[in-house]
Amino acid sequence: MKNLFALLFLTIICTAFIAKDESENSETSKIHSLLDNWHKAAAEANFNKYFGVMTNNAIFIGTDATENWDKTAFMAYAKPYFDKGKAWNFKRIERHVYFDNSMRIAWFDELLETQMKICRGSGVLLKQNGEWKITQYVLSMTIPNDNTDEVIKIKTPIEDSLIHQIKTLK
Repeated sequence: MKNLFALLFLTIICTAFIAKDESENSETSKIHSLLDNWHKAAAEANFNKYFGVMTNNAIFIGTDATENWDKTAFMAYAKPYFDKGKAWNFKRIERHVYFDNSMRIAWFDELLETQMKICRGSGVLLKQNGEWKITQYVLSMTIPNDNTDEVIKIKTPIEDSLIHQIKTLK
C-alpha cells in the first residue's frame, strides 16, 4: 500500500512538472511569435500593429542615452518614420525567454541583425487578459571588447557634457 501511495505521489509530481514544461514551451513560442511579428511590423511600417502589442504604460529605452520614452513619447518619435513607409528592420539572431513562477511575467534578451549591425534587445512582458504585451524594451548596440577604447574616444566629448547636464538636473 505504501508503494502504491508513493507511486501515485510521484506520478502527480511528474505530471505537474510535465504540464509546467509544456505550458512554458507554449508560452515561449507565443512570445517568440509576438516579438518576431513586432519587429516585422516595424519593418513593414505598420504603426498600429507595432504599438498595439505594447502596454499602455510601456517604456522604450533606445541606444542613445537620452532615449527613455514612455509609450506616448515613443509613438510621437516613431510616427514620422512609420509615415514614410520604413521604420527599422530588426531580425532575430537568437533569443532567450524566462518566466516568473506565475507565468504572468516574462523577460527576454535577444541578439538582432539590424542596420546598426548586431544589437541587443531585452525586455519585460506582462500577460494581460490572456495575451502577452511588451511593457519594457531596451535596445543596445554591441561593442566588440577590442574596440571599446576607440568607441570611448568618440563618446567622451558628447557624453561628458550629457553626464554634467543630467547631474545638474538632479
